[in-house]
Amino acid sequence: MRADKRPQPCDVTVYSDKGSLALRFPKRHNPLWEQLDGKSLNGKPKCLGIGKYGYKDNPEDWKRATQLAIALEVDLDHPEWEKLFDPTLAKYGLGGGKYAKLADVLQLPGAKQPEPEITVGEMWEAYLEWKKTVVEETTFRATYERKFSNIIYGKLWDKQARTYKGADNRPLSEFSLNDKQLNGELGKIKSHAKSLFFREIKRAFDFSKTKGLLRHEITTDPFVDLEEYATPHQTTQDKYSPKMVNGELKEWYEIQDEKELENDRRAFTKEERDTIIQAFYESESLTASECIAPLVQFYFLTGCRTSEAFALTWNDIDFERRVIRFSKSLGASTRKVKETKTGEIRLFYFKAKSSLEELLLAIKQKSIDSKLVFANSKGGGITASLLKNHWLYHTSKRILADGTTKTYYYPGIVRQLADEGKISGYLPQYHTRHTYITLAAHANKHDNNALLYIATSCGNSVDVILKHYLGVTENTQIIEA
Repeated sequence: MRADKRPQPCDVTVYSDKGSLALRFPKRHNPLWEQLDGKSLNGKPKCLGIGKYGYKDNPEDWKRATQLAIALEVDLDHPEWEKLFDPTLAKYGLGGGKYAKLADVLQLPGAKQPEPEITVGEMWEAYLEWKKTVVEETTFRATYERKFSNIIYGKLWDKQARTYKGADNRPLSEFSLNDKQLNGELGKIKSHAKSLFFREIKRAFDFSKTKGLLRHEITTDPFVDLEEYATPHQTTQDKYSPKMVNGELKEWYEIQDEKELENDRRAFTKEERDTIIQAFYESESLTASECIAPLVQFYFLTGCRTSEAFALTWNDIDFERRVIRFSKSLGASTRKVKETKTGEIRLFYFKAKSSLEELLLAIKQKSIDSKLVFANSKGGGITASLLKNHWLYHTSKRILADGTTKTYYYPGIVRQLADEGKISGYLPQYHTRHTYITLAAHANKHDNNALLYIATSCGNSVDVILKHYLGVTENTQIIEA
């Protein structure tokens, strides 16, 4: 097969033969290669394959191979080449074969081992310092500082001990960016957020390269092949775009056999809503009946987001105009007040003698000196974990007389209702929002002005309500007008 030849910028040439790229060195370098290989070249030039990036049909591979050729020639022809040239070839991203082992047994006169590239951990820490300045603090803590960093540092959640523990494998943070074993370790990652993590770690490499944090200009992106491990991240636009079904273009809501669409924006029925609210008020737990029950009822009656109710103060409620002002939310991890998810201020109007007005007046009457509408027994804020404990479940550990530790499981109210068959199934607390919008939309589906009001007061759009909520189920019980 005839070799592929292209114009060369230096004496170390790049060529392809049988689909793979390789380097051919001028004969003046033969003495060095004969010493490294331990055998004579018999007057023939030294040829060296460049590994996984050497495919002749990829222009980027040709570009990289040319850069390698230039870098090798610059080092080998330099007056102090002994100090610059790396006999293990790791400096050039080629140190994965027999030459990598030479570091322990071979020292050329005056040879200096190249400084290793920065580690994944060093790259990630530098990226985090920048990332925390461009994303919301809650997102940074939950996603970058916790979820993604745990993958980097090999921290696994121990459900029994309720703490993080180190993984058995060597953490990614300890690998150098030019370590040939790094790619294989990335393939072992197990996480539901793996696709998003791979996208972010590649951005971290691009950031380090742009900021000049890499020690060697020739270091290539070790995360370039991550697509083979990751499921492509589907954006909201992709999710709801038209799709071809049996040769016919259909809108997403016309496709009835997609499991994801069947479960999208599920909601409780009106009866299930009332059952849940009643169960909270009748709970034997004072915290559930006195603090959590009014909050749960409020969620069902307004469709507000979880964090918006946590930040609601009495100054946000105007009883004369009968309006609630949603202008802020409370970060779940930071416990800091921030703007709403959409960054907009919404007004939610309620009628005189409505269930919502009666609820707010009852809370106001019992309220101790707290600025918060929904407070715990001491006047402080209710946390997301406290709400989840009473909605889903919580555990408690106790040390028994024999010194052993036993974990007790306490099902949450909604979880227990589902287990007992009193509601059709369990849904997370956020579905109180979907329930309100679904019931209100069905009750007013022929009134465009009402749909516009529902969308505006909930921070949504009429288009979303028409596509997502009015199509959830045809058997939804209509809420009272």
